[in-house]
Amino acid sequence: MSQPGGALPQPARLADIAQQARVSEATVSRVLNGKSGVAAATRQRVLAALDILGYERPVRLRQRSAGLVGLVIPELTNPIFPAFAQVIEQALAGYGYTPVLCTQTPGGATEDELVEQLVERGVTGIVFMSGLHADTSADPARYTRLAGRGVPFVLINGFNERIGAAFVSPDDAAASRMAVAHLRQLGHRRIGLAVGPDRFVPVRRKVSGFEAALAEDGARPVEGVVRHTLFSVEGGQAATASLLDAGCTGLVCGSDMMALGAVRAVRQRGLTVPGDVSVIGFDDSQLIAFTDPPLTTVRQPVTAMASAAVHALLEEINGNPVQHTEFVFQPELVVRGSTAAAPG
Repeated sequence: MSQPGGALPQPARLADIAQQARVSEATVSRVLNGKSGVAAATRQRVLAALDILGYERPVRLRQRSAGLVGLVIPELTNPIFPAFAQVIEQALAGYGYTPVLCTQTPGGATEDELVEQLVERGVTGIVFMSGLHADTSADPARYTRLAGRGVPFVLINGFNERIGAAFVSPDDAAASRMAVAHLRQLGHRRIGLAVGPDRFVPVRRKVSGFEAALAEDGARPVEGVVRHTLFSVEGGQAATASLLDAGCTGLVCGSDMMALGAVRAVRQRGLTVPGDVSVIGFDDSQLIAFTDPPLTTVRQPVTAMASAAVHALLEEINGNPVQHTEFVFQPELVVRGSTAAAPG
């Protein structure tokens, strides 16, 4: 669909761009011809429409980057991380910044090594997602040193009061409370929690919320069992085997991937989800609604959290630092087909 030499699309195609950008054809024409009188946000929508429809941007519209911004995430196998990365990259691009995605892999570069590479390349700022800041066994001084080098940064998922920065997190404790309340209403009286290693802040918060929810007064008492495992399908499967042995009929998992492992473990026992065991995940990544059964989960507000992180970072970059505190976002319980009334 690109025009030779980067020329403007044929007039007949202006309608397609206008429809995609949700603006008038006259506005599209003004943007493509580099004329003034168009709001920056509207101009960005038109440029995004060009990209989505596969048109090459005219040379006069190609922007110079405002700078590089690093995005350091732990992995890409869990779909929640690409979901965050996509929103963050789109938001940064909207302000003219070029995102640089850095992913940690087993045996590959560490977070510290990735940061050093980014700083050597003169990044304007860095977004950390579920990094060492969330690990209570890690030394937070690495972030103090980074700040001392004049590199602005923001941290997503995991709070540490010893780090002077803006944090963006979901309310992990509230997520656990929502899940337990849902299973309690369905009549489950023995509920298991499968989460990652105890040294991570989000894990500790989920456990705290889980225990608080169990202690709440109800028509009948509810017992709880906690199992720490790996953040993976296999980890969820292993933890679930232990929770089933403990007599749990309702399971709350620390991620959607762990919940898929829980479903696998239940079926290996010849049981069904949700007929015999109810399973709840956490994240609500893109394809979870299409699993078998569709997974009940607690949704992270990805767009709101990612946008807040980018805005906080840009304020730091522009010399208007936001409050160095934690901005907490409320999750949402999404009920689908993996939870049902307790058996019997």
